[in-house]
Parts: sequence; C-alpha cells; structure tokens
Amino acid sequence: MSSNNQSSIQKLNPRLANQIAAGEVVERPASVIKEVVENALDAGSTRIEIDIEQAGVKLMRIKDNGKGIVKDELDLAISRHATSKIANLDDLENVVSMGFRGEALASIASVSKLLLTSKPKDQEDAWSVLAKGQDMDTQVQPAAHPDGTTLEITDLFFNTPARRKFLKTEKTEFNHIDEVFKRLALSRFDVGFHLRHNQKTIYAFNPAPTQLEQERRIAQLLSKDLLQNSVVIEANDEAQGIHLHGWVGLPTFSKSHASMQYFFVNGRVVRDKVVSHAIKQAYRDVLYHGRFPCYVLYLTMDPSMVDVNVHPTKHEVRFREQRSVHGFLFHHLHKALASVRPDHQIQAQAQYGNPSVNSNLSTASGFSVQENMSEQSAMNLQNSNSGFGASQSYSAPLAAGESQAQVTHYSALHPSQSAGDDAGTEFVVNQSGLPVVDENEGHPLGYALAQLKGIFILAENAKGLLIVDMHAAHERITYERMKKDYAQAGIASQPVLVPQNINVSAHQADACEEFSSYFTKLGFDVRRTSNESVMVREMPVYLSQSEVEPLIQKVLMDLHQAGNSDLIEATQNEILSTMACHGSVRANRRLSIAEMNALLRDMEITERSGQCNHGRPTFAQLTMPELDKLFMRGR
Repeated sequence: MSSNNQSSIQKLNPRLANQIAAGEVVERPASVIKEVVENALDAGSTRIEIDIEQAGVKLMRIKDNGKGIVKDELDLAISRHATSKIANLDDLENVVSMGFRGEALASIASVSKLLLTSKPKDQEDAWSVLAKGQDMDTQVQPAAHPDGTTLEITDLFFNTPARRKFLKTEKTEFNHIDEVFKRLALSRFDVGFHLRHNQKTIYAFNPAPTQLEQERRIAQLLSKDLLQNSVVIEANDEAQGIHLHGWVGLPTFSKSHASMQYFFVNGRVVRDKVVSHAIKQAYRDVLYHGRFPCYVLYLTMDPSMVDVNVHPTKHEVRFREQRSVHGFLFHHLHKALASVRPDHQIQAQAQYGNPSVNSNLSTASGFSVQENMSEQSAMNLQNSNSGFGASQSYSAPLAAGESQAQVTHYSALHPSQSAGDDAGTEFVVNQSGLPVVDENEGHPLGYALAQLKGIFILAENAKGLLIVDMHAAHERITYERMKKDYAQAGIASQPVLVPQNINVSAHQADACEEFSSYFTKLGFDVRRTSNESVMVREMPVYLSQSEVEPLIQKVLMDLHQAGNSDLIEATQNEILSTMACHGSVRANRRLSIAEMNALLRDMEITERSGQCNHGRPTFAQLTMPELDKLFMRGR
C-alpha cells in the first residue's frame, strides 16, 4: 500500500542504480582489490602488481599482463551488466571464471575516480578511459602502456561521504586488504603477485609451480609453523570427478580463532556450511575444546556441480551433491589425520625447523611445555617437592645386562606388536646401561631414560631429547583400542520401556524418513509418526542414561542442513573417551624402563597418538641444536 507522502514509482537513474549496486560489491578498499584482481586472473595474467596509498582510500593501482581490452570496448567495460565471461544460461550453470556479473567496474566507477588503461597484444597502441562518479561520463584517450591492463582508482567514496565515514583506520583497512591479498595469492600459485603500500614492498611472489615454492609462499603469507605441523593431502574420486589437495594442520597446531582456514573450490575461496561441517567432523575427537584447526585446502570439481552464483561477493557456494562432497571431504581428511604418527611430526620438525628455543621450551607442535600438561599434571607439579633426592619418579641407572633384558622383553609387554620386531635385537648401551640410538634407529621415539615427577617420560631418540606425558599418551592408546574393539563387537540396542514421542519441524521429520538407515546403523529405531513428530522405539545401550530428545532433534537438524551428522557417534566416543581416561595410567605411578618403552612403542603404531583424547599434545621433541642453544654451547 502506498501512503500519501510516498513518491510515485519511477525508474532509478543509472548513477543511483550503480551506487546502490556498489553497496553490495564495494564495501571497502579491500573489496575493490578483490574484484579487480579477479578480473585480471580471468584475463590470463601471470603477474599482478598492486600499489596502494593510505590503505587504498587515496589510491589503488592494479596492473596486470593479461590479454587486455580493445579500444572499442573500453567504454563498455565500465558500464553495468557488461561482461565477456557469460552469454547465456548454459554459461551461468558452468561458470569457470572468477567474476561474471558485470557489475564490478561500473560499481567502482560510481563511487570513485577510475582510470582504465589497456593494450591487447595485437593492438598497436594503448588507450585509456576515465570515469568519475559524479557524472559517469567517459572519455577515451591514447596512452602509453605495455601489453595488459592497469586500473587506477583514486578518492574512493569521494561522492558518498556517509559511506566514507564508515571506513576504519588506515591500519584496519590495510589489514582487510592484506587478508584479501593472502586469499588471492594462495588461490593461484601459477601467478606472481606483488603488493606495495605507501611505496613500501609488502609481498613479492613469483609464480610457484613446484610444491617447495608453494610451501615457501604459504610460509611467508601464513606461518612457517603451519608447514612444520601439517599433513600434505592428495585425494581423488574419479567417479565423481573430485580432487582434493592441500595442507591440513595437525590437531596440536590449532588456534583460538578461525583465522588460518583457507578452502578453495575451483580456485575460489569460499566459506560453506557443508565444508565446515565435514572438516569439523574430521577433527572431532582430536581437537582441544574451543580451538580451531588450520588448513589450506583446494577442491577441484566439475563447474556444473557447484553453484557460485549464490552471493554478490561470491564468498558462498552451493553444491548440487552435498552429501557426496561431505562424505568425500570427511573420509579423506579423517584418514589423513589418523595416519599421522609421532615420527611424521619429528620428521616435519627436522625438515622445516623448530621455532626458536628460549626460556619457554617449544614443542614440536607449537605449544609450550606448560601447555602440554593436563590440569592434574600441573597440579601434581605444584604440589611436588623441588628436591631431587625425594623424587618418587627417579630411576637408578641399570646394569648393562638388566637394561638389555628389559628392552628385549618389550614384546611380552606389548602383544599387539609382532614378537619378532624386537626379539634378538642387539642394543648398544652406554656406561649407565641405557640404550644408545643413532640416525638409523628403527624407533622414532627412541628409548626411555627416566621418569620425571611421576608425570613425564624422558627418552632419547636420534634427534635428541623426547618428553612424553605418560597419562595423555596412554589415554589415546586406550581410547583407540576401545573404539576398534567396540566397532568389531557391534552396537548393542535395547527397546525403550515407553516409546518416546518427539516434536520436530516438518523438515526434520522429512530428514528422519530420508535417513532412516542411518539411525538403524547406529542402533536406533526412529520413525515418523506425523507431519511434525517422530517416535523413538529402540536405542543403543550406551545411551540409556542420556537425554535422547535434544540429541535426536540436533541430529535431525544436522541431517536436514548438511546431509550428515556425527552427534550420535560423537556421544559414543565421548563415553569411550571418559572410560579410557579412567583406565589409563595416572600421574605419580612409577613405571619401569620396560613399561615406559612399551608405551613408546604403542605410541608409534597408534593412530592420532600425537595428541590425547582432548586434543592436548602427548609429547615434545627437543633436538640437539635446540639443547645447545639453551646452554649457549658453541658460542
């Protein structure tokens, strides 16, 4: 209904329409950088140079060596809804370019002073076109320019002062540009990127065709520690035409915020709920509470299987086969994280180095030794005596023959390992009767030397000194064995005495019908009873003391939104984790050298043994160079 004081319907003038469109596309200087660089990538550029002043508010100059724009199309390039990337509906359903809406340059020109200069390779001269926001009139003039295109944007939001007031400080705006640059530089390793701010070079990258060069770029953009604490993943599904590769951070290398998470779909950085759910599920029982994993991952798939035309800034996508994509990501990420053994972490440290060792000892996983301790461990340390003689954990040096017998006796303490692995092995011992390890040693965690404060195992390996939190390590070993045993024994179910009716939404009830086999597999009998209700008739024995209604409602919501849920399995694992925690060796329990060695051998063959069930690191490695540095040896 129209009111008396409302104007009649009228068509917006082009200038106002472009400024409204700019509100969706041009939020701040970083938005301009993103749109223009994406156009440069679509033009086939192999080198892109970005110069900015005052965080882009005063000046943004983006120069590329792409195919350029012919003279007759310069005017058209900065008009609205003009693009060379799509021509019909079929093109829209198979988008392979970064930008395709045809709004970016027109929107930018409407709120700034834009100078576009370009020269295609087969055109003799370069030409430029100038557009100013106040009138949008353009004028084409000859110019001097090499092959490629340069866009110069000055005085952003000069004609929309209200929007200019919403810009933050120069430092804040540059931080946004820095983040956009990181995403763009990580999206295309085959392109060289250069960024200068106020005449100072910030980044200078040449194309990075090899994995080593790509890792160098990641180290400079993000962190060298990420490479030191990550797993390289490479996975294919030829049937679905999906390929995944990248770097997945170890659970012990996590952050308190989700800042180091980069996921690319066909070269486009995205944030998608299906992807986020799959990654979260893969890290389910290895990540410390409240922490976020780190990763740089690239998913390549048929463009027709993903819709990128969901959001004006193209930050979101929609997969046509959500369940398939979710299952593919979860399976391979979960497998990659499970395959990590302590020797992988030690090898990564040897390859990439460790952060500088200072008074706070650095671990192989980026945590300090104090952070490695469980709350109980820290409490035990605080309550323990500082004197050496009274330490309950002290183990006197053993005679050479006794040490030999204990290490050889390992197979009897560790039946899961073949008896022939250590039987008959000849060990070289030192004067104290302890084994001597070398670079060719078959056990990456080495051999135990002593126990410290009833909490830590001190071991010597080929790299130097290893410190193991014995409770955390044994907790993970026990937990993984319990999960394996439980999976082999199957899920025991029991009928509920009184079938429980649960009110849900219509979408959740639909999900209950669609995923009925999922509930059956996990020991539930859940059936739809009406348009907005389901009934639980049977449930697993291990959930007999749990509140079923909120669990079922949350699972159905996950199934509706992401096509998958891990809440039931997560609840099962949480129960097993608690049992494993209580069944593991406790602090202040004295272990013999043989028992400590058995624990080290278990860690070497157990999945995810680099962290306990709660995501805390289980061991720390100090190399000989780091120990030398601590004591200033060689200076």
